[in-house]
This record gives sequence, C-alpha cells and structure tokens, in this order.
Amino acid sequence: MSLYELNQEVRKILKDNLSEYYWVIGEISEIKLNNTGHCYLELVEKDESTDNLRARARAIIWSSTFRILKPYFETTTGMTLTKGIKVLVKVTVEFHELYGYSLIVTDIEPSYTIGELARTKQETINRLIEEGVIDMNKSLPFPLLPRKIAVISSETAAGYGDFYDQLLNNQYQYKFYVKLFPALMQGEEAEKSIIEALDNIYRYEDFFDVVVLIRGGGSQADLSCFNNYWLAYNITQFPRPVLTGIGHEQDESVVDIVAHTHLKTPTAVAEYLISIFQDAENHIIELQNTITDRCLENMVSEKDKINVLRINTFNSTVRLISQHSKKAELLGSRIKSIFREAVIKNSQWFVFLQRNLKQHCTGYISNKNYALEILEKKNYYLDPRNILKRGYSITLHNGIHVKSAGELKNQDLIDTILYKGRIKSKVIK
Repeated sequence: MSLYELNQEVRKILKDNLSEYYWVIGEISEIKLNNTGHCYLELVEKDESTDNLRARARAIIWSSTFRILKPYFETTTGMTLTKGIKVLVKVTVEFHELYGYSLIVTDIEPSYTIGELARTKQETINRLIEEGVIDMNKSLPFPLLPRKIAVISSETAAGYGDFYDQLLNNQYQYKFYVKLFPALMQGEEAEKSIIEALDNIYRYEDFFDVVVLIRGGGSQADLSCFNNYWLAYNITQFPRPVLTGIGHEQDESVVDIVAHTHLKTPTAVAEYLISIFQDAENHIIELQNTITDRCLENMVSEKDKINVLRINTFNSTVRLISQHSKKAELLGSRIKSIFREAVIKNSQWFVFLQRNLKQHCTGYISNKNYALEILEKKNYYLDPRNILKRGYSITLHNGIHVKSAGELKNQDLIDTILYKGRIKSKVIK
C-alpha cells in the first residue's frame, strides 16, 4: 500500500464514522489571514492546573465564511478574533491526502467568548479577595497635594498627550512634575511591559507621590490585559496610590477595581488631580475669610464691651458724685485721667496701625510697579525690531525661518531681513 492509498483509507474511515459537524471549544494560539481572504488558525487546549498543552489542531475559515463570521463576532463581543481568547466554533473534520488533518470552521458562538472572559475576570477578582489584597492599594493614604506624578502609558498614545496637556497647562497655573515610564498598553506583551514600568517606578518610590496608569481607550480585546491577575496583584502591592484612566466606558477592568482611584479617561485623571489643588486653595481662602471675620467680630464685641463699661462707669460716677460730692470730685479727676491715658494709648495704637498699613500698601505697590518695569524692559529687549537693531538678522527660505545651514542647498533663494531693508540672495555654498 502506498502512502497516498493509506491516507485515502484514513480519509474514508473518518468520513464514514464521524458526525457531519461538531461544536468545539478551543483557545486561539495562532491566527493568520492570507491575501486570498482565508483565515488560518491553530486551536489548542491547555491543562487548567499546569497550563500545559493537551491538544492542538489546525483550523481554517474559508474567505466566504470569514467575511460573515468576522463582523458578526466583532459586533457581538466588541473584540476582534485574536490570539489568547477562547472560542466555541462549529467545525467539520477534514483529512486530506496531502495536507493531513484539519478542522473547517463554519460557525462561531460569540456569547461563549463573552462568558469565558467574564468568568476569567471574576476568577481573578475572587482570587484577589481570597488572598486579602484587593483593597491594599485603596487603603494607602492619599497625598495632600500630589505634585510629582509617575505616568505609565505609551509614549505615542493620544490619551497620554491629552493628560499631559490638561495637567501642565491648567488654567490655575498649578505646578506638576510628570515623568513618563513607557509601556505597551495592548497585546500579549502589555502585562509584562506594565509590570516592568511599575518596577522602574519602585526604584524612585520616595520621590513620586502617585502613579497614573492611562491609555486612550480601545476594543475589549485590547483591554483584556487589564484583567490579568499578576498585573492586578502588582498594583495591590505597590506602595504608592495608583490612579487609572484606561479610557473605556462600558466595563470596569480588574486593574480599575484594585487601583486606589479609578477614573474613566486620561483627561478625567488630570481634572481629578487639578481639583485636589482647587479644593486645597478654596479651603485656605475659606480659612482666611473665617479668621478675618472672627477678628472683626471680636473687635466689634470688644468695642461694645468698652461702650457698656464707659456708660456703666459714667452712671456710677454720677451716683457717687451725688452721694459724695467731695469724693466724687476726686474720683472724677482720677477717672478723667485714666480715660485720657486710655485715649492717648489707643490713639497711638491706631496711628501705629495706620502707619504700618500705609507702609505695607506702599511697599506692595512699589514691588508690583518694579515687577511691571522688569516685564516692560524684558518685552522691549525681546522685541524682534530691537534685536534686529543690534545687528542681528532673520533669514527666510520659502517664507520659513532658517535655523541651520543644513536646511539649505546650493542655488536656493533666501531672503534676509535687516533692521532697515531686506536682501535677497542665492546660496553658492
């Protein structure tokens, strides 16, 4: 029997003894799409306790079927067919004399994948709860004014740019120090990359106030790394509060759950940090107003007490004068003397206060005038016309400032602006 004849026999036996189709559960370990539109998969099954491979099979989704299954799966689950996810697929078993054993995928059940992701996520949450670590980062005291921010994000992510601009260019001019620790925010290497960034920040833990983990949104599959146990566990153990702004509205990831503070988007994290400074500033203003009001109230109260004392003293004096004229005269002169000293003393005190207030206001205005003069001189010296007047010039090429000779080439026409007049030149060398 030739090999071809043997393979034909195997093919016939399989066809005669297997059902027309099967629904099979497997994890996608590889996925490739060729230029004809066919999708080639490798499905595997792993041992749950050891994670070792128990089975592997090659699977194919023909282009005509893939055009239907792909959008159906993606619109239902909110994620793409990618490596690492479990799927429930309808397959027919095929054995080819030349290509061997393979599974032909004819249908897919998206609800199974959604349920599997939810199950895995819940298992991670339950494990963190059982280990007693799920709220460890939340229990850390939050800094009064978090100014030094360690950021974990992709350097090119739009979410990081939005966060940086919102925080550092805030309208209240609060000052923040932001240091980026770059990491992959999606894909198979995201978990490892983010944990490495946390390890790098840990080396400077005494410097930073908080850690911010942000990205600019994405599909449910792109965000699957944020449900990973080891990434979540590392965050629970981190000695600084972790804030998340991963950018997805539909669901909370496990990382969001274990973080100290969870916000929806990177800009929301920036607004939250700014609001902390606003609250602190408003509190200080309230304290200032309270102290001022209390002082004014005390002054009014003491003034009323003095008036009451004066009236009571006067009435008592009148009674004493009427009862004891001679003693009243002596007492009256003594009281008059005491009042005179009190008036002189208080008058001197008010003059002192008036003088100090005047000096303070004069000094304050003088300092502000001096600052304005410095700004005026600075603007004067920075005026391009004054810079040109000192002998400098501006060179343009096609209306664009030339900063380096390397930007030009021979025969380029350039325009030189002087303090008086312009020169058009051609580059020789």
